[in-house]
Amino acid sequence: MSTTGLVVDRGLEGVVVGSTDLSNVEGQVGRLTYRGYDIDDLAPNACFEEIVSLLLYGHLPSADELESLKRELASRASLPEPLVAAMQNVPKTAWPMDVLRTIVSGLALFSPVNNKGEHVSDVHTAIELIAKMTTIVAAWDRIRRGLDPIEPRADLSHAANFLYMRSGKVPTEIEEDAMDTYFVLLADHSYNASTFSARVTASTRADLYAAVTAAIATLTGDLHGGAASASYNNLVAIGSPEKAEKFVRDELAKGNRIMGMGHREYRVRDPRAKHLEAIAKRLSEQRGDTKWYPIARELENQSQRILAEEKPDRKIYANVDFYSAPLMADLGIPGDEYTCIFACGRIAGWAAHVLEQLHDNRLIRPQAAYVGPPPGPFVPIDQRSGATVGSA
Repeated sequence: MSTTGLVVDRGLEGVVVGSTDLSNVEGQVGRLTYRGYDIDDLAPNACFEEIVSLLLYGHLPSADELESLKRELASRASLPEPLVAAMQNVPKTAWPMDVLRTIVSGLALFSPVNNKGEHVSDVHTAIELIAKMTTIVAAWDRIRRGLDPIEPRADLSHAANFLYMRSGKVPTEIEEDAMDTYFVLLADHSYNASTFSARVTASTRADLYAAVTAAIATLTGDLHGGAASASYNNLVAIGSPEKAEKFVRDELAKGNRIMGMGHREYRVRDPRAKHLEAIAKRLSEQRGDTKWYPIARELENQSQRILAEEKPDRKIYANVDFYSAPLMADLGIPGDEYTCIFACGRIAGWAAHVLEQLHDNRLIRPQAAYVGPPPGPFVPIDQRSGATVGSA
């Protein structure tokens, strides 16, 4: 729509606000690339640490570079004791994303500052945040269950370490692969809401800690990172595959969306969904005692079939959150922590985007179309009888 000569694009849909070397989302054809590498090649072949190197350093690492990065991640994974104590003293009912946001912000307190109060924002700060994010999530998972946190191990991969710090058990190969694949697929997605929030914050010349804290806050909502938890809640509500059809019809009759179905960018199936479905299916088959993947598979089938009947002009497909739900449920992760796990993967992209923004920075300051009342005289308080022209 047009207001006072300006074109208003609500949600900035279709508006190009910057450029990036980091990832490309091609929604019409369903392709996602990290620095030119197709996610279809990366997901089955590269580990998360390789993706971290690709995003931060600009290239896939050599064997020596990969080992050096793994050592640095391991050396930076432990948390300052006062922050662990802080987690142990908050209510056990605290929402996991609130805890994550607060403790990540608190990490800045243990980072040196210059005489202007500025923290160093470089690749090593980025690696520290990537390393510590999973430690925070795993520590809170145990603390709220009344258990002591477990220190990270230097001999485990990033994904395996996270699962180990939660359970105290070294994960099986398929469990490690599932978690690692998830982190790879969630590492970056161009100018999504949380990444854009991080870049806006960084554009003020705020540091990595501030920018990542802003990104975590943005990720919290159901329309972004919270969708995986909402998808899991659907699986719980359905209970068994044969009830999926009724659930879909009931939700659509109420005017509700089927969470995990549809995406702002993709006009075909989210390219990450097939990799998550494949690993979720393998994990389900190995366990043999789970219902989550079969429910999800039937829910997608029924959602597509019924939506095609009721809204034939609309094509809606599974997105990355849809099969995240059964995968993480089978890894034993409670539904209210799924957004935190999202953050543990996306921190790689957030950090890389912040460094990219700082490298060639310009303050991000868009305009808005003013639609309030026209200018008018100020009314002294003793002459006001009620709502005035300038009131909201």
